[in-house]
Amino acid sequence: MKIVYVVGGLLAPNGMSSVLSAKINYLAEHTDYELYMILTEKAGQKWYYTINPKVHWVNFDINFDELDTMPFLKKLFFYQQKQRRYKKMFTDYLMQVRPDITVSTVRREINFINDIPDGSKKVGEIHFNKSNYRNVHIPILPACLNRYLSQLWMERLQKQIARLDSFVVLTHQDAAHWKALSNLQVIPNFITHIPAEASHGNRQRVIAVGRYDRVKGFDLLIEAWKQVCQYHLEWHLDIYGAGNREEYQQMADKMGMKDVVHCNGPVTDIDTQYISSSLFVLSSRNEGFGLVLVEAMAAGLPVVSFDCPCGPSDIIKNGEDGLLIENGNVQKLADAICWMISHPEERKQYGIQARSHAMKFTQVKVMEMWQELFEKLV
Repeated sequence: MKIVYVVGGLLAPNGMSSVLSAKINYLAEHTDYELYMILTEKAGQKWYYTINPKVHWVNFDINFDELDTMPFLKKLFFYQQKQRRYKKMFTDYLMQVRPDITVSTVRREINFINDIPDGSKKVGEIHFNKSNYRNVHIPILPACLNRYLSQLWMERLQKQIARLDSFVVLTHQDAAHWKALSNLQVIPNFITHIPAEASHGNRQRVIAVGRYDRVKGFDLLIEAWKQVCQYHLEWHLDIYGAGNREEYQQMADKMGMKDVVHCNGPVTDIDTQYISSSLFVLSSRNEGFGLVLVEAMAAGLPVVSFDCPCGPSDIIKNGEDGLLIENGNVQKLADAICWMISHPEERKQYGIQARSHAMKFTQVKVMEMWQELFEKLV
């Protein structure tokens, strides 16, 4: 079986590239599939992720990423130019390779992939939830016009998605938002390993992980921690991630929590940090899946999470391995953290259950779902 994956770029760490590279490497190592990979960004630069040498690859060197640095009108002009080039190169490549399956990440190629007569089954996999995908935000336009353009853009996307042979989303919660699709499939993300050790739940330490971005809600978590530390001053909150952590640390400092809230940069061995903690908190406003929840649970951590769209409700068994909190409710988040701290035996039992439940998100089990889909299509 020949499979072409559309990856885009592998130059910097991000969730989608991490997942795609892990999938491709797994299939290269554990199947006899003939694998191909399409890249579009900065040919000749070193990749952040390592790809199995069995994988064939091509880089069209379109460089869509540079559009992000351009003013709107200039971006619009160069996007059309790049898109035409991308369509021609993409079409020529598929007609040459003649794959059995082409896997799109439902980005720029979704506009033309269904019309390429190469004979392959077209599969789309989306790494974002529907409610936070294709939202137009052009600063020079009024909000009502941005909403109208977002609606038109999404309607156009759905027409193309409906033509795919299969459309894969990460969660059942998100699947409910893609209505009237007969090609819908739910396959979650996976973790690549289970830590040999697990947290004992005895440390007075809570951990959160993610990039320092508004969507991750660390401002809400710090606000909640102000209430937590009124009752549990001996407990500490450690946040790990890439991005501008200084503004969040300053926020905590101004609230008088300099000694109990620490905003750290990314670390190469996050498992060590999970294991040396007793509770994981996810305060995101929204998620595509929330893989950090599974990573923390695999390390034996109970979790407290906002029930945000989409992911936590697919991962957490509320009252068994963690607590799901009304999305955005800072008071209830603080109360749930305090409950976990005040009930050490229940907390430890939640951690044991969390590690057990995380096993359904292992790479082997999830990739079996992908292989079953591929075999069924072909």
